[in-house]
Amino acid sequence: MLNLATLADVEPLRAAPQFVAFGLSHRVVLAVLVMVAAALVVLGRRYRGTRTERWGSRTLALAFGGFLLPVELYWLLLGDGAMKYSLPLQLCDLAAIAAVWALWSHSSTAFALTYFWGLTLTSQAFVSPELTAPDFPSLQFLSFFGIHSLVLWAAIYLTWGVGLRPDWRSYRMAVLATVGWGVVMFVFNELADTNYGFLNTKPVVRSMLDVLGPWPWYLLSELVVGAVAWALITWPWVRQRALPHTHTAT
Repeated sequence: MLNLATLADVEPLRAAPQFVAFGLSHRVVLAVLVMVAAALVVLGRRYRGTRTERWGSRTLALAFGGFLLPVELYWLLLGDGAMKYSLPLQLCDLAAIAAVWALWSHSSTAFALTYFWGLTLTSQAFVSPELTAPDFPSLQFLSFFGIHSLVLWAAIYLTWGVGLRPDWRSYRMAVLATVGWGVVMFVFNELADTNYGFLNTKPVVRSMLDVLGPWPWYLLSELVVGAVAWALITWPWVRQRALPHTHTAT
């Protein structure tokens, strides 16, 4: 019969190690992120404007949705964080929904949210992951990096593969949608004692917010920095569309 002392010796060996930023698993995630993104761009360009490309986009939508739905349902219904952590209210959750919608429909609204949220907000999860959980292959690890990866892949594929482009109209829509979400979430956080979007306090791990000042000033800093960054990633596409009109056809 196994005694308690033996169990105490065995249990730490069975426990999964904690995730460490830029450890081996994190570096593998980054490598996979880059390789899959490159492959999606190649495929998107090869079949751009064809029925095959549209079929491929919808296949990706189904694949991403097939991953997203059970993960969100699991954390909503079976997760131990209850309402405080498990509701799909973070911008990354909404960006994932927008990404699936954009892949399926090529909607300009869904693409704008995927592009702006994905390239500047979701991408931060790979630079400063707010993940205090067991390392690979824990469900927390797989769902965290899985959801963030699919948003970034969708944004890259639709932009540099399929050829969808943001403009100033989509820029304004994304800014207004984000501000509206922030106002609603701030009130919800106050009423429900939650902290979705880190609007009411900073995350427990070090992040980009640490350089933006104390609460509540980092919220204003986020808004200004975000608006400028989004303008900078909009302007080249708008300018590129205008260039052909300044040249004669050859």
